[in-house]
Amino acid sequence: MPVRPYHHGDLRSALLASAERTLLEKGVAALSLRELARDIGVSHAAPGRHFKDKQALVDALALSGFERMAQLLNDADSPALPLEERLIALGKAYVHFAASNAELLEVMYTRKHDPDISEQLSAAVESTTVPFVRIISDAQERGEIVAGDTWTVSLVVGAALHGTASFAAQGTLTPEAAVADIPTLIHHLLNGLTPRENKQ
Repeated sequence: MPVRPYHHGDLRSALLASAERTLLEKGVAALSLRELARDIGVSHAAPGRHFKDKQALVDALALSGFERMAQLLNDADSPALPLEERLIALGKAYVHFAASNAELLEVMYTRKHDPDISEQLSAAVESTTVPFVRIISDAQERGEIVAGDTWTVSLVVGAALHGTASFAAQGTLTPEAAVADIPTLIHHLLNGLTPRENKQ
C-alpha cells in the first residue's frame, strides 16, 4: 500500500479548493479534513498543519469568500460613472458572485453572524460593505441621494441585492435572470415605486 506524502506544494490552497468543490457537490456537512486529505493525495495528518479542526477550515472558507467578494466589488466600482450606472455595476458584481457561489455564501453569512469570529474575518466582512457605503456617501455629498445615516441607506441597497441573490440561490430566479434584473432593481431603488404624474 503506497504511503501518502505529508507535504504538498501549496497544501492550504489545495485544501481550500477541495473544500469548495465539496461544498458545491455535497454541502457543508460533508466537509472532512480526512476526506480532503485523501482527495488531494496527502496523509490524513497533513491538513492539521493549517487547520486544527473542521471549524477552522470553515472559517478559512468564509474568510476567502469575503476577501474575494470585496475584491470583486472594489474592481466593479468606478467613481467616474453616473450614480445609477455605478450602482448597477456594483449590484451585478455582487449578485453574480452570490448566485455563482450559493453554498459558499451560506457558509460566509453563517459565520458572519457568529459573535466569536476572529478579528481577521470580521475585518473581511466589513471590507465588503465599503464599496456600498462609498457610493452612497459620494451620492449624498452631491445631493443625488437623500441625506441621513449613510450606513442605513447603504443597508437598503445591500438588502435588496442580497434578496435578489437569495432568490437565485434558492432557484426562484436563475443566476442569469437575477443579474439581468439588476438595472430595474437599481432604477426602482433610486426612483421609488410610486407613480409620478407627468408635468407639463
